[in-house]
Amino acid sequence: MRKVCVVITARASYSRVKTVLAHLANRDDVELQIVTTASALVERAGRVSDVIRAEGFTISAEVSSLVEGDTSLQMVQTTGLGLIEIGSVLQRLNPDVVVTIADRYETITTAIAASYMRIPLAHIQGGEITGNIDEKVRHAITKLADLHLVCTAASKSNVIAMGENPQSVFLAECPSIDIAKSVINRRPIDFSPFNKYGGVGKEIELTGKYLVVMQHPVTSETSLARTHVENILKVVSRLSIPTMWFWPNVDAGADATSKEIRRFREISDSTNIHFFKNMSPEDFLVLINNCSVLIGNSSVGIRESSFLGVPVVNIGTRQLGRECAENVVHSGYEQAEIESSILQQVKHGRYSSSSLYGSGNSGKLISEILATANLTTDKKLNFQ
Repeated sequence: MRKVCVVITARASYSRVKTVLAHLANRDDVELQIVTTASALVERAGRVSDVIRAEGFTISAEVSSLVEGDTSLQMVQTTGLGLIEIGSVLQRLNPDVVVTIADRYETITTAIAASYMRIPLAHIQGGEITGNIDEKVRHAITKLADLHLVCTAASKSNVIAMGENPQSVFLAECPSIDIAKSVINRRPIDFSPFNKYGGVGKEIELTGKYLVVMQHPVTSETSLARTHVENILKVVSRLSIPTMWFWPNVDAGADATSKEIRRFREISDSTNIHFFKNMSPEDFLVLINNCSVLIGNSSVGIRESSFLGVPVVNIGTRQLGRECAENVVHSGYEQAEIESSILQQVKHGRYSSSSLYGSGNSGKLISEILATANLTTDKKLNFQ
């Protein structure tokens, strides 16, 4: 039985890999090991470990590594602490293959540890371009990885151009599209997010138009994080459209973003915004699927929203260079441009569904590859 160890570092990592976990758990030839670490264990980020358990998965190990703070130094310290701790867990679990996801700074700890311990490393969502520190991390993981499970044809070409063996690169699409496919017909919204998830703010009406905001700090623009979120808050408040706002990732600049949100809540008489920490991947995408516009800089606007046909206003540079479908309108950080872009997307309405990032069968395909692929840590011998 092949032991497949999946390391989950954040709420986005879980949503990216949930359907893969489900298919792996149902295989007789796989022992699934789940390790959670970094912000996946933090309450202010929604404590994803609890969500994973509540949805029926068993967690093999939890690795506390997040160093709280608001600067790039804490990101470095978190990476270093995670590297120290994750190695001990991998030694105990002794997996046949380790799976790491995407491009967050915590993920490179998994890649380095597995590589030095000569455990084959599989990387989901390599080869993508975003133009910031995440891209550096993603490409570094690509060179450490032995098995590449990419989302788009362009990403596959990029990974091969980086010198990786073409036989080790699989166009496996994006697993989060599987979840988007499962909720695409859940319209109108069929649950109360306020009753189920609480949050902060007045309960607002969701039967008509409403917005969703996910604005994360940009690690190369931390000094501007507070200004960025302040501009969006002012625009959304001025528009008076009911809005669901999700707490930012735990990155450099997150404290400044959070402080501005709290300050705005204290001084503003706006009642059209409700704030949430986290939701299950399915419920979150139901909320997205029924909104008028998704605003901010989350990759959800690029990936899942393209499949769902949800209008998106992508703000700033965090997703710079990433492949986009026609549902995305790009905006700078100025209030006038943000407001104009939102109104443009509200007027446009829904877009046709795009299969740019997949058609909804990725989890099954990736689980099959992880369970059956020839595994080696010698790149010269990969699949030869």
